[in-house]
Amino acid sequence: MSRNLDQYLKDTWNRVLEYLLNNRKIENQIIDNFFRPCSLYELTEEKAIISAPNVVAKQIVQSQAELIGTAFQDVMEIQHPILVELYQQAELKTREKLQENSIQINPGNFAGAPLQADKTFDNFVVGDCNRESHAAALACAYDPGKFFNPLFIYSNPGMGKTHLLMAIGNYVLKVMPTKKVYYTDSLKFVETVVNAIRDNQIEAFKQYMYGIDLLLIDDIQFLAGKEKSHEIFFTIFNELVNNHKQICIASDRQPQEIKGLEERLISRFNSGLSVGIDSPEFETSLAILKMKIKSSGYAMSSMDDKALAYIASNCSKDVRNLEGALNRVLFYAIEFQPQGDTIEYETVMNALKNQTVVSDKSGLSPKKIIKCTADYYNLPRQTITSKSRTKNIANARHIAIYLCRKLLDISYIKIGEEFGGRDHSTIISACTKVEKQIKKDPMFAKAINEIEALTKA
Repeated sequence: MSRNLDQYLKDTWNRVLEYLLNNRKIENQIIDNFFRPCSLYELTEEKAIISAPNVVAKQIVQSQAELIGTAFQDVMEIQHPILVELYQQAELKTREKLQENSIQINPGNFAGAPLQADKTFDNFVVGDCNRESHAAALACAYDPGKFFNPLFIYSNPGMGKTHLLMAIGNYVLKVMPTKKVYYTDSLKFVETVVNAIRDNQIEAFKQYMYGIDLLLIDDIQFLAGKEKSHEIFFTIFNELVNNHKQICIASDRQPQEIKGLEERLISRFNSGLSVGIDSPEFETSLAILKMKIKSSGYAMSSMDDKALAYIASNCSKDVRNLEGALNRVLFYAIEFQPQGDTIEYETVMNALKNQTVVSDKSGLSPKKIIKCTADYYNLPRQTITSKSRTKNIANARHIAIYLCRKLLDISYIKIGEEFGGRDHSTIISACTKVEKQIKKDPMFAKAINEIEALTKA
């Protein structure tokens, strides 16, 4: 760097600091302690790169990046704000080394998957089953990197994890369009790592990922067993978290239940916030159906209330199941309902014949039995159908399976589908274990009777 350029950058930075002090009312002690130790490293009419002596100064100055960009605009008398980037001195040395070695970072080589524009918070139906995960996701979107880092969302397939991840990304891009958002699933991440290694671009890939402000990674369970990808992801994870960049992860199970995942990654995941999503309860299922009907262009009067309630009661294993049932009903009505604009209850019954787990006349269903069992043992409902083999969870699961078989006229195969897609032989084994335990343990038998009473309340 020439002496004249060095002095120009120093003078410009001092003018910006005076501007902030006089016009933006940033306190003098904040300027002196955190802003003045920084220096202007590079300046163009589009971007200002600022060097910070430590992570604290970097974070505090970065929080005022928009004001600093406006200050540069006024000081330099240009018509547009300047994009401000903060780096620690060590990061700038790495940047210089990359430039010296002529490592070219081509973003096209490392592109993630696209965000679906229709996956937003506005069209995510909130109920008791997902209220906690929705609130956590919204907090992360509102102020990335501040509240829960990483945010880990888990549930069985089809509950809305991907919708929440994409909603976070879409919200951030809408409110903070200069943020760099990267969405991918773990299989695509592994593919990108493999290609980067093959093309001798792994350092460029890591540097590209270090510049991400929000990392959204879906189906993290598929990273299990991929040792080299573990190493790369671990490095990226640490860099982003240490620089207060937000990471949001989705999986079909809790971190400690993912076999083949390194302990250090599980530990990092557990250091943030883990939230689960349950199967939608009746009210939420009904609200989802109404939203789907509206978005499909139909009027709410197009379906009989009783018919709508039937779908919500019997097809609410997950959101995808609800959508599939609704699509089948709409198709069936168009093809086979002989007359009338309103889709009738009988039409729905015929359309979904042999595809639903029908509750009995009292309204008892597998979902209600699972809920009552989970509530009795003070467990989250999703753990009952999860892969967890923890003794207390497995015990509750076996009881819920047994009660489904005892109280409902449904097959072992149907029960297995309600409990996370388990094989019918697993369901038979669970029922057998419970029957044996009832005979030799009066307290166990009493617990089952109490849970059964709850299901009839």
